[in-house]
Amino acid sequence: MTGTLDNRRLVIAREDEDNDRMKTFIFKGEGHTLGNALRTLILKNPDVIFCGYTIPHPSENKLHLRIETKEMSAVDALRGGLEDLYNMSEHILETFETAVADYKTSQMEQ
Repeated sequence: MTGTLDNRRLVIAREDEDNDRMKTFIFKGEGHTLGNALRTLILKNPDVIFCGYTIPHPSENKLHLRIETKEMSAVDALRGGLEDLYNMSEHILETFETAVADYKTSQMEQ
């Protein structure tokens, strides 16, 4: 990869481009936290046959995420997993912020 591709945080590994149901995605600058969360959420999709991730080498700051599906494209499965992760994160943040505000209010009343 050269030029502008080096600056991209997500690329698709060169594979059989005819089969869009099996892809390996390479996330630069990501590790086990994103890999495990995405793998878990993507595997909840009934169309997904396989989803797994690896960190090729500890000195490389890369995450390889492999997705294989029955009918839908692997890109759509990834997109769905990312959207689910985003929505879950937003819900957790809102719940946390509400709990903190409620706690501060209860402390001021004492």
